[in-house]
Amino acid sequence: MALLIAIALFAAQALNFGLALRASAEYRLAQATRPAVTRLVDALERETRTRSLQPDRGRVRRVAVNPIPAGLERRPEVAAELRRQLAEVGIAAARIDTGIRANPEAEPDARGFRRGPATSLMIAIEQPGRGWLTVNSGWPRPDRRLFVNLTIQTLILYAIILLPVMWIVRRISRPLRSLADAARDFRPGEGTEPLEERGPSDVRAVVGAYNTLSLRVNAMLDEKDRMLGAIGHDLRTPLAALRVRIESVEDDDDRARMADTIDEMNRTLDDILSLARLGRPSEPPTDVDLSALIDAVVEDFRDLDADVSFEEAPRLKMRMRPSLMRRALRNLIENAVKYGGGATEVRLIPGERSVAIEVADRGPGIPPDKLAAVFAPFTRLETSRNRETGGIGLGLALAKAIVGDAGGDIVLANRAGGGLTATITLPRG
Repeated sequence: MALLIAIALFAAQALNFGLALRASAEYRLAQATRPAVTRLVDALERETRTRSLQPDRGRVRRVAVNPIPAGLERRPEVAAELRRQLAEVGIAAARIDTGIRANPEAEPDARGFRRGPATSLMIAIEQPGRGWLTVNSGWPRPDRRLFVNLTIQTLILYAIILLPVMWIVRRISRPLRSLADAARDFRPGEGTEPLEERGPSDVRAVVGAYNTLSLRVNAMLDEKDRMLGAIGHDLRTPLAALRVRIESVEDDDDRARMADTIDEMNRTLDDILSLARLGRPSEPPTDVDLSALIDAVVEDFRDLDADVSFEEAPRLKMRMRPSLMRRALRNLIENAVKYGGGATEVRLIPGERSVAIEVADRGPGIPPDKLAAVFAPFTRLETSRNRETGGIGLGLALAKAIVGDAGGDIVLANRAGGGLTATITLPRG
């Protein structure tokens, strides 16, 4: 707003400056031509009375040839104005010539004062069969004060108009900027204080609406958490009862399959509840040694006789929610072990602004057109990721949501020579 007003003021002042320059040029032209035409008319009237033209104070003379030297600066606009004024008083002119020269009478005296303008205008008018009339006239220089006055005027206008406008704009933009920051940093359940309602009435109304909206969102999420807790409790209770009852099944194979099914239902329930509650985690961020966290997760898989290796990495302090990050990493390693068909390699690669965790396997990989789709919940690739090999398609979705909540991202890429690499990228600081 302030910039547009400044541009508009500048355009208006530029137009004003152009009009002032034009007026100044017309005034200077009139100053140079009107006295000269007046002297010419007086001289010609005296010539008519006395039948001879005597030099007067205006120094009007009649000469045989054009007296203006060829090297002087010509002013065609002066010649055109003289022709117009002479035609008004009935004086015929064949040619009119002009020239600008230094005025010898304008040399400063002993006290430094000039007796006239620094330059003078020579005028020569040809009368057919009568020679040339010549007269000198003052030629004032352009008024440099005009530019200075308009510049000062523009600065005064900017001070009078722009400063209040900028104050008003700042009064409007500051609460709007605070509102934008609060909306960008909004985290459900963190119990942030409502924004102060300040600024003009419409801005205060917007801030108040945001405060009401944030309260409603937190209330809805609280209700959702209570509902999820009730669902989890109501589902785990019959699952626990089923687990007790299958102990009475005599067939060991049937009992084992039933126990696996109940365990799978428990894991699925945990994944669904974790994915639904993400964004309002109960675990606060803490300072964690990322290298030690990765090593602990890898060691858990080694205890299960999984072929998982981790290259030793220096200690790296990061601020995160360790339990959630462990779960995301565990899901990636579990997928690599389950579908990788061999050894799984885990690497920690520190960078200046980010940290990368790579989980690589030598399995069949994923078709390039499915690399992004596998992160969608309940998405399974039929060739390898089905119920017989475990999972219902929530592992990668949960891992991506956890890493995204930490400000990072997960990218899948097929390895040269076969296999898949899952890369977690987390910002440092």
